[in-house]
Amino acid sequence: MLTACKNTGNGELVGVSNGKTFFQADPFGMSYIPMGSFTMGVGDQDPTGANYIQPKTISVAAFFMDQTEITNSEYRQFVNWVRDSIALAILSTNPNFEDVYYYTTNPKTGEDYDYPRLNWNAKIDWNDPEVQEALEGLYVPEQERFFRRKEVDARKLYYSYEWFDLNAAAKKDMFVEDLGNVDPSNPFDTDRGWDSLNNAKPNHGAFASRSQGRRDRSVFIKKERINIYPDTLCWISDFAYSYNEPLAKFYFSHPAYEHYPVVGVNYQQAKAFCAWRTSLRNNYTGGGTTSYNDFRLPTEAEWEWAARGGYEGNPYPWGGPYTINDKGCYLANFKPNRGNYAADGGLTTVIVAHYPPNDFNLFDMSGNVAEWTIDAFDESSYNFSWDLNMSYTYNAKDNDLPAMKRKVVRGGSWKDVYYNIQVTDRSYEYQDTATCYIGFRCVQSYLGRQKYDGNKSSAIY
Repeated sequence: MLTACKNTGNGELVGVSNGKTFFQADPFGMSYIPMGSFTMGVGDQDPTGANYIQPKTISVAAFFMDQTEITNSEYRQFVNWVRDSIALAILSTNPNFEDVYYYTTNPKTGEDYDYPRLNWNAKIDWNDPEVQEALEGLYVPEQERFFRRKEVDARKLYYSYEWFDLNAAAKKDMFVEDLGNVDPSNPFDTDRGWDSLNNAKPNHGAFASRSQGRRDRSVFIKKERINIYPDTLCWISDFAYSYNEPLAKFYFSHPAYEHYPVVGVNYQQAKAFCAWRTSLRNNYTGGGTTSYNDFRLPTEAEWEWAARGGYEGNPYPWGGPYTINDKGCYLANFKPNRGNYAADGGLTTVIVAHYPPNDFNLFDMSGNVAEWTIDAFDESSYNFSWDLNMSYTYNAKDNDLPAMKRKVVRGGSWKDVYYNIQVTDRSYEYQDTATCYIGFRCVQSYLGRQKYDGNKSSAIY
C-alpha cells in the first residue's frame, strides 16, 4: 500500500520537477520584443566611407526592453539607495543608534542572528543633528562647502557588486600546472581536472572539471566597485565656449528634469545600475526561478532589432525614410537642417516618450540621447561574430589600451544630424567616459511562459 501511494511513474520516464512554479511577468516599464531574424546593417548610404556597417543576416532571441531611456528620477533612486546603504552601515556602528539601524535578533522569529544585520526598513532622519554628526564623514569637507551647506559627498558614493564571468569560465585554454595528486578513491577530490598539456589527469573518471584545472570557480567571480554619481559637469566639458552652466547645476537634481534621460553616466556605471536593478528585484521577490535572469545592457544586435520595430529595411524606427510626418512635425529629437536645434521642439534633451513609439512600443530609439550597448566596438566585428544572438564583447581592464575600451553606442542624440540617428549607424565611446549626450536603457532575457498539463503535445510557449 505504501509503495502504491508513491509517485513512482509506474516505471515510466516522467521527469523530475524542481518543486517551483514559473511565470515570467513583463517587468514594469518594459516591452516584449519577439524573437526574429533581420538583415543587420542594411539601410541608407555610407557617407563616411568607413565601411564598418556591413549588412549581415542575424537572428535574435526574444527579450524585454525598457520603453524609454533610464530617466534622472530612476537613476536617482539608485544613487539614493547607495547613499542610504552607506549611511546605514555607518549608523549601525554608532552606539547611539545601534538599536535603530540594525537587528541583533530576527524581528519575525525573535531568534538571535549570528551577526548584526542592517535594518533596511529604518528611515534616516537627515535633519537630525545627532545623525548629521554621526555621518560627518559622508558629507563634503567643511572647507569645500558652499554657503556652509551640508551635502553628501558624491565622490564617496561607491557601489560594490559581483558578477560571474561565464565567457572566461567557458574557455578551454585556461589551464594551470599540476595541482597535485588525485585520490582515486575520492570522486570529489578538488585536485581533479586538467594539466597544462590539455591532458586528462590519471584516474579523473567522470569528474573532470570544466573549470580547466582550477581548484574552484571563485576565479571567475568578478568584483566591481564603482563610483555611481553621474558627471554633471559633462555639459560644460563636452562643449567649449558654451554657456551650459544651468544644465550642469540643475539637470540631474532639479524636479523639472525628473523625466529627462539621465546623462553623464559611463558604461561601467550603466552596468552597475543593471546589477543593482537585478538585486532590487530579487530582494523583493526572494529570488526563486528568476534570480539569475539579470537586467543588463542590450547587445548591439538586440538594440537594432528592437529599434527597427519590425521594419526590415527602413532607416528609422517609425518605418519611413523621412524625419518628419505628413503634417510637417519632426519624429525625433536631433539636429535638423544646418543646426536649428529648436526646430524639433527641444534645444538639448527632451522629456522621454515625447515622440510617438515604434511598433514595439519603444520610445526615442532615434535621437534624444545615444545609448550604451554591451558590445565592444570593432570595425570588422560583423565579419567574425556569430549570426545567432550576435554579440562581440569583452571586459577591458583599466590598464588596457584605449582601443580596447571602445564600446558600441547606438541611436544618435540631440546633437547629431539626421544620418547619425538612423538605426544602422554605429558609433563608439570609451567605457570610462561620460558625456551629456549618451544614456542607456536595460533589457532582460525572455525565458518563456510554459503551460503544461502533462501531455507533451499540449505544451504552450
